[in-house]
Amino acid sequence: MTNLAIKTENLTKRYGSLEALKGVDLEVPPGFLFGIIGPDGAGKTSLIRTLATLVLPDGGRASVLGHDVVAEYRSIRNKMGYMPGRFSLYQDLSVLENLQLFASIYDTTIEKNYHLIKDIYQQIEPFKHRRAGQLSGGMKQKLALSCALIHEPEILFLDEPTTGVDPVSRNEFWEMLEDLKKKGISILVSTPYMDEAKLCDMVALIQNGTILSVNTPAEIVDSYNTPLYAIKATNKYQLLKDLKSYSYAASVFPFGEYIHYTDQRGLNVVEELKKHLEANNHSGIEVVSIAPTVEDCFMALMDEQV
Repeated sequence: MTNLAIKTENLTKRYGSLEALKGVDLEVPPGFLFGIIGPDGAGKTSLIRTLATLVLPDGGRASVLGHDVVAEYRSIRNKMGYMPGRFSLYQDLSVLENLQLFASIYDTTIEKNYHLIKDIYQQIEPFKHRRAGQLSGGMKQKLALSCALIHEPEILFLDEPTTGVDPVSRNEFWEMLEDLKKKGISILVSTPYMDEAKLCDMVALIQNGTILSVNTPAEIVDSYNTPLYAIKATNKYQLLKDLKSYSYAASVFPFGEYIHYTDQRGLNVVEELKKHLEANNHSGIEVVSIAPTVEDCFMALMDEQV
């Protein structure tokens, strides 16, 4: 037994020749809002599905709430709520019928556990007779979360719950997760959106089935100890090419309308960069020193793995 919400040791998962998880070691304290952050294909879904006892691991060990994911999967399923990446409720059933179905599966009722979902369900209750397939993305999200909570789980597994959802609904969803965390529910949520990392208590950065870093968002950013510059010019494509070919360039990544750049010299090189770009006939040049984001840290950690 363990007092951790989740613990994995050298966890591996394969699909044929593809190794989706490569010796993942992870510890998630109870009551945490813990984020698994990484791009598509990084291993986020494989990790969550393994922990949610939906697929078997091929190696290593994993436990959820002190229960082994293989030997004690029934105990885990009784204590967990799960939201897959795709909306998977019955689209031809109404909002109310879906919720009643999930309550009955766990031998409970909406009336008995209404207090668990009240804050979320009240936002879609006016549409309770509407078919689930006719809901907006944000409303589907709220319905799926209500169904995952109706049996009073101790832990939630949420696989990319905000993908494809409008920004307002994304913000509302994270506010709901914060409220659920305050009620003592442990939450493991995966997302490809690096900006959502700062909303978690702790995050694990994952790429190619490997955990690159586990820490608080603030400490991950603090570990970035290289001067970082945001650079902009009129011709962004040519700017990217010229910076990549610059003999002192350490890293060069597009970042919105800017390009994030680090220099091998590690000094204040703003003026040198401007002179280099002017010499290459760039106009509208802007070079500023900036603080790193979680995404910058992720890219740096990826470079270290190469």
